[in-house]
Amino acid sequence: MKIYLASKSPRRQELLKKIYSRFEIIPPEVKEEGYSLNPMELALTLSRQKAENVAAKIKEGVIVAADTVVAVEGKVLGKPRDEEEAYFMLKTLSGREHDVYTGVTLMEQPQKREKSFVEATRVWFYPLTDEEIKNYIDSREPFDKAGAYGIQGKGALFVARIEGCYFNVVGLPVARLYRELREWGY
Repeated sequence: MKIYLASKSPRRQELLKKIYSRFEIIPPEVKEEGYSLNPMELALTLSRQKAENVAAKIKEGVIVAADTVVAVEGKVLGKPRDEEEAYFMLKTLSGREHDVYTGVTLMEQPQKREKSFVEATRVWFYPLTDEEIKNYIDSREPFDKAGAYGIQGKGALFVARIEGCYFNVVGLPVARLYRELREWGY
């Protein structure tokens, strides 16, 4: 059975390679803004929409779709649109804890079998100086990442500790995903 990753994210592609050496990438067309859901519901809803979008394009196979949401006290921090928004997000995260939720949806075609789950990881940031934030923004790293940071890149320098799955913060909880797919016989 063919495996499809419903994602444009190079990080998710690398993480899925930990489970499968061969899979096809089909970027979904989904609007990621304008929802008034709690962070967990948002991550699940977006992962399901991504899976459904790709399911309409294939006849047979298993689709893996995911969406990662960063939240501080229940408020979602999406991908920053500009430097000002990135600065605001990083200033908000500075010296605080936050939650990272990744919603994952698996869909099997043509059986229409479906399973969704959310993985949560708590992350604590060190207090950040304005200079650290500015230098990080100047690196351009924050702009395609929820919460304006990548734990796998220079953003790792801001992380005091995490509780939960590291790979979940990167964008795909690989151990949980592996177990869920194994339950399905893959």
